[in-house]
Amino acid sequence: MTQASAKQKRDILVTSALPYANGPIHLGHLLEYIQTDIWTRYQKLRGHTCYYVCADDAHGTAIMLRAEREGITPEQLIDRIRQEHQQDFGDFLIRFDNYYTTHSEENRQFSEFIYRQLQQNDHIATRTITQSFDPEKNMFLADRFIKGTCPKCKTDDQYGDNCEVCGATYSPTELINPRSAVSGATPIEKESEHFFFKLPDFADFLAKWTRSGTLQPQVANKLAEWLDAGLHDWDISRDAPYFGFEVPDAPGKYFYVWLDAPIGYLASFKNLCVREGIDFEHFWKADSSAEVYHFIGKDIINFHALFWPAILHDTGFRTPTAVWAHGFVTVNGKKMSKSRGTFIMARTYLDFLNPEYLRYYFAAKLTGGVDDMDLNLDDFAARVNSDLVGKVVNIASRSAGFISKRFDGKLGEVTEIDKLNEFINAGEELAGYYENREFGRAMRRIMELADIANQYVNDEQPWVVAKQEGEDEKLQAICTNALNMFRLLMTYLAPVLPKTADASESFLNAKLDWNNRAELLQDHGINKFQPLMSRVDMAQIEKMLDASKEQLPATKTPAEATPETPLEPISPEIEFDDFAKVDLRVVKIIKAEHVKGADKLLRLTLDVGHGERNVFAGIKSAYAPEELEGRLTVMVANLKARKMKFGLSEGMVLAAGPGGKDIFILSPDSGATPGMRIM
Repeated sequence: MTQASAKQKRDILVTSALPYANGPIHLGHLLEYIQTDIWTRYQKLRGHTCYYVCADDAHGTAIMLRAEREGITPEQLIDRIRQEHQQDFGDFLIRFDNYYTTHSEENRQFSEFIYRQLQQNDHIATRTITQSFDPEKNMFLADRFIKGTCPKCKTDDQYGDNCEVCGATYSPTELINPRSAVSGATPIEKESEHFFFKLPDFADFLAKWTRSGTLQPQVANKLAEWLDAGLHDWDISRDAPYFGFEVPDAPGKYFYVWLDAPIGYLASFKNLCVREGIDFEHFWKADSSAEVYHFIGKDIINFHALFWPAILHDTGFRTPTAVWAHGFVTVNGKKMSKSRGTFIMARTYLDFLNPEYLRYYFAAKLTGGVDDMDLNLDDFAARVNSDLVGKVVNIASRSAGFISKRFDGKLGEVTEIDKLNEFINAGEELAGYYENREFGRAMRRIMELADIANQYVNDEQPWVVAKQEGEDEKLQAICTNALNMFRLLMTYLAPVLPKTADASESFLNAKLDWNNRAELLQDHGINKFQPLMSRVDMAQIEKMLDASKEQLPATKTPAEATPETPLEPISPEIEFDDFAKVDLRVVKIIKAEHVKGADKLLRLTLDVGHGERNVFAGIKSAYAPEELEGRLTVMVANLKARKMKFGLSEGMVLAAGPGGKDIFILSPDSGATPGMRIM
């Protein structure tokens, strides 16, 4: 039999993006941590030195404001969230070597060191900028904390940088009747001195680095567009009040969260190094022979592939070996939605389903690229039941009983040498898939081998042989061959299914050893087989969805309001005569289409019962056009038409919800007809 060739030992450091310490982990987050965990488990299974570190991203205005609303300190908030995150990750079998926080002394020291180095190398600029300021909260306001009337289409309740209705972009100073989303006060303009990282100084370096094989081709191509358009200085400071690290020699100035967040990779690893006696410099010095990999979502590639390598390059640290981005998660073909129950929190999933189901499904669909992934729940159940229960576990359950009952738990001799060599030799092919993060291809190849194993059992029919006199040796050999096939399959699945792998080792009374997989089990005692995995129950999936559904939110009290859904003041009272002027009509959406040049608008053609109307609606974040056609909704039929840059809008469609993905078209009761007036 062929023996797996020995590989040169590698020293590898791996990170995932740091989850923000302001809320729970959901399934969209989990894709990244499961992907990273599978890759690091594979490296460790091959015998490499591989460390996986992460931390909570614990700084910023949002955390400061949430802690204030809850009546606790930011430190108390981030400690609580960190414990929740660690519990969720642990229960999804994600194994960090260190899980830390960016609010640490190590991170403070690294942040100050890096800032001083950048300053010493003349890559920090200082200049005065004008910002919106909340005179009641005595704080500067980021664009998302300012709301008002769009200066283009005059729609109220729009954010300070873009309009969700007409798609216009603008500065907060252009808003009509702007107000602070934190206090409701009218912002004023105020000057402040800020510190900037001079990113354009590194344009030539980044042009080479981004094309050096460190990034996926799609990502490198996107960054080339940004580089060609020209880089800009990056504002790395924020004014008090702010929860974070104060800038050295600059009282009242704090490092922007996105400066110290990636530095948290250094800090978390340093914390591990001190605790475990690991050589930090070996991994992070400029000429290191070790490898460093960042797994991230595609939405934060600019921080990790422009700002971060430039900062590392200028301050004496090595740059990453590679930065690997992944796409987003949809559920049942649509964005995750609280109303549909598909915005599923990690803890809610764990209340109903086995975490290894999701680990396998994500693995089966992951590629080395940045494509988005759909979690189709019907396919999820079918694939887990077919592949893991119906194929892999089935091999063991069909063979183990004969060994226990007829041979006192002892395997015999392997007789299918050629067939088992095919399983052994497949290890090199699978190693390449795991290394390149082509987990989907690996899972397909493993299931091809599982089909071969099941076909072997079907052909040999041990249940028939067991009834034939004098065929004990043949029966023992058939089951021995099958269980060795099962052991190899579980060896290859171990990075994906660590808990089932552990249970398989206990059952087989032997380690799952990738590098020594050619050493088969013969004349070897095994333990009594226990069920390794049960089938996915669709009823549990339905219960999970029901538990995840969220009704339309009631009016928020001041304690419940957040910067994303701030408490809104009640509008001035109106008389009944004012309300009576509003003509609300049931309408049918006969056509819905994207609006070229608008990120959030859909163009709706409405049947109002006596003709058609054209309306632009800012609901693209929640609906695809094909979801709307044929539906009934309600519109303000007598609203004066408004000329927009995309065309004439002849009314207003009514919807409800906090915004973003959660915007709900209100369909009237069945029996309503277009044109019917709502009294």
